[in-house]
Amino acid sequence: MKELLSLKETVDKYELLAKKSLGQNFLLDMNITNKIIRLSLDAQHKTDFKGECVFEIGPGPGGLTRAILNAEPAELTVIEMDSRCIQIMNEIKDAVGEQLQIIEGDALKFDFTLSKNMPKNIVSNLPYNISVPLLISWLKNMAQYSSLTLMFQKEVAERITADIGTKDYGRLSVLAQLTCHIKTLFNLSPTCFVPAPKIWSTVLLFQPLAEIPSADILSKVEKLTTLAFGQRRKMIRQSLKSVANITSVCEELNIDLTCRAENLTPQQYLQIAQKI
Repeated sequence: MKELLSLKETVDKYELLAKKSLGQNFLLDMNITNKIIRLSLDAQHKTDFKGECVFEIGPGPGGLTRAILNAEPAELTVIEMDSRCIQIMNEIKDAVGEQLQIIEGDALKFDFTLSKNMPKNIVSNLPYNISVPLLISWLKNMAQYSSLTLMFQKEVAERITADIGTKDYGRLSVLAQLTCHIKTLFNLSPTCFVPAPKIWSTVLLFQPLAEIPSADILSKVEKLTTLAFGQRRKMIRQSLKSVANITSVCEELNIDLTCRAENLTPQQYLQIAQKI
């Protein structure tokens, strides 16, 4: 990679103040962005992204972008809405060439399932305000990805990794655990970011399970869990009463209708989804 300005010099050059409306909190410490990539690759028993493609959402000033490029992906595609950050990405592209592809637009409207004919990875310090809908869309197509390395608010990460019966266990826990092996890589203090948010953040690694339910079945699981956890203090007899044949389905599966949402395992939600 050709010589680039430091992250601080880049931020100063473009007067890049984070926009709350875009959920921006910038990582300007390359030690941290390099650590994200190093720990993710180590956990995957890899040393680089050679022969693979990577997507990054909301690259901001490009700290994580640089760390990804140092891991030598065949192609890195960044998706960014902020025109100031697009200028920064163009500077990096001038240094690295066609290895970096730049998409100016909304990641929620981008089709990540487009074939690249090589293993696909997503690596991102996700904008807080779109992290959950993005994750759910990726989980529904998890068989298409080699890995997701994602940073969330710590409380969201705790919901994703929560065990059955706990207060954090919910829709995200079920969908993630039906599709992925999930590993917590590390937590980040608010002081790591500019501006400093009020909460801690957590980096998670998602790797697809050997067998993953179809997108249609996962959509049914999403519907079931939305209903059940939307009234989590009620028995599923009540919270799922709008689901056709729910009584007979649960009886067939030996699922107690007096259970509450947090008492059903991810596999039990899957079994119900496969029957309705």
